[in-house]
Amino acid sequence: MLEVEVLPDEEAAARRSAEVVAEAAADAIAARGRFTFAVSGGRTPLAMFAALRETLRWERIAVFQVDERVAPEGDLDRNLTHLLESLPPGAAAGVHPMPVGADDLEAAAAAYAAGLPEAFDLVHLGLGADGHTASLVPGDPVLDVAARDVAVTGAYEGRRRMTLTYPVLNRARRVLWLVTGADKAEALRRLRAGDRSIPGGRVARERALVVADVAAAPPGPQGS
Repeated sequence: MLEVEVLPDEEAAARRSAEVVAEAAADAIAARGRFTFAVSGGRTPLAMFAALRETLRWERIAVFQVDERVAPEGDLDRNLTHLLESLPPGAAAGVHPMPVGADDLEAAAAAYAAGLPEAFDLVHLGLGADGHTASLVPGDPVLDVAARDVAVTGAYEGRRRMTLTYPVLNRARRVLWLVTGADKAEALRRLRAGDRSIPGGRVARERALVVADVAAAPPGPQGS
């Protein structure tokens, strides 16, 4: 079974997710001296990042991107732009941006993969209404990549993406899903049911926690 915690609203879900990140960071730093954290883009996690501002030992934390849009530096479409705005100044030195400005994106993806840890201490994932996670989207050939940890997608919502692939996601020590909003309810129901026809359903469940608000996980048959 996929472990799920349902909170009253989006703000409470963000605070709870921040607690999970802080606990994972403390455990990893105590055990290995360093916390490796991969974070997804989108609007949902920004409140979680804001809640982490003063609580972590950022000098011991490496933050990697789960996915990024191919767009110019500073562009509002870039996940990095919003991530850097949400994290405290002390965290910026530990951020490892995906090199989506490179001329050769495939070579850049390989170079980023070479710098990844063997296993992330924690991977944060979101869930789209279409069941996508990271930039693993329905119908993209990257869904079937098994020999690379980072790949470049086709166009999705107007942009190509660079994304972590299933092999690296499924090696993570822990996975934290943060899912909020009524538009995610059907996708979350399918994720909880183990539906591998959606991209999110192919992420390993054994060490995963879903933190959701009640809009995304309503009581009754749909949210059960």
